[in-house]
Amino acid sequence: MNASAIPDSPIDIPSTVEPQSVVLAGGCFWCVEAVYRQLRGVREVVSGYAGGAADTANYRAVCTGRTGHAEVIKITFDSAVLTLGQLLKIFFVVAHDPTELNRQGNDVGTQYRSAIFYSNQQQHDVAAAYIQKLDAARIFSEAIVTTLEPLENFYPAEDYHQDYAALNPQQPYIACVALPKLEKLRATFPEMLKKTGTS
Repeated sequence: MNASAIPDSPIDIPSTVEPQSVVLAGGCFWCVEAVYRQLRGVREVVSGYAGGAADTANYRAVCTGRTGHAEVIKITFDSAVLTLGQLLKIFFVVAHDPTELNRQGNDVGTQYRSAIFYSNQQQHDVAAAYIQKLDAARIFSEAIVTTLEPLENFYPAEDYHQDYAALNPQQPYIACVALPKLEKLRATFPEMLKKTGTS
């Protein structure tokens, strides 16, 4: 995909002195997390769950697809370096397929839905405007099905899920699903990557 053909978000959130954060769901959190850990301006990425109750915020329960939770990542970022709009561009173009309803590839269920969990009206408005612009530009062959859901709670996932792709690069699922996303990121948005050796 030609990066120059992908429009930017028509509106964005101004930078702030304090870090900003956003919670995104785009299928398996291992793979989405792997993408965002590569971006300059990203301070922290935590895999977790959102959309359901505290007592079902665990991997075994969420995998049933009956908890209301989605596998999500919480991204904390320096908005003077990387804006919400830019994070969403990566979300739609690289991190997952926003036209797949309640699934990503062979991962099927509402826990794998495409969703943006907004924590304030600004985040909602930026996401809604960007989805409308991408659909109007026909960037994808199908309509975007990403839902906008208010963030009520974010529950960090179990420790073994954190930074899973980097710690398990030879795992077959990671090799098949996460690594192609990283290759696409490097090919499409090289200017947004952290420099080697930086955190």
